Amino acid sequence: MAENKQNAEVVSDVHKKIKAAFEAFDYELNNTVDAREIGTIIYSLGCFPSQADIHDFIAEAEEDQTGYVHLDKFLPAMTKVLLENKFPPIPEDRVLQAFEVLDKDNKGYLEAEELTKYLTQEGEVFNQKEMDEMLIAFSDPEKNIIHYKDLICQLTFDTGK
Repeated sequence: MAENKQNAEVVSDVHKKIKAAFEAFDYELNNTVDAREIGTIIYSLGCFPSQADIHDFIAEAEEDQTGYVHLDKFLPAMTKVLLENKFPPIPEDRVLQAFEVLDKDNKGYLEAEELTKYLTQEGEVFNQKEMDEMLIAFSDPEKNIIHYKDLICQLTFDTGK
């Protein structure tokens, strides 16, 4: 009985987190978001799926190919993802290692222009809008640099395991 109550509390907490993340992008306050925002919402919940995983998720949750996702479909799908740890975060030390490879001079930061080049031309590329949003959120506006250790702290979190 206590275990059922504990499980219900975990699910309730997960639902609250998902709803809060979803509502941040529900600009018309109608429990619907643009499907193009789904990746950002998933990332904000500490999950790191590939672009293919995001496309599959959208296909599952999207309202009849309208380009919009309703909370009623998003909530159960995302709850399952979180409870099953389907898109686990990348370990902090691996992310740090990747940044250190890019920081050839061991400065502890990357210039915004340099990071933009890497993230828009290699691997799973960011589009310009995603890059602009990231730079606004994470770069030092005066020096136009990204201190990657600070960025890593914001992108990773303790999963409690």
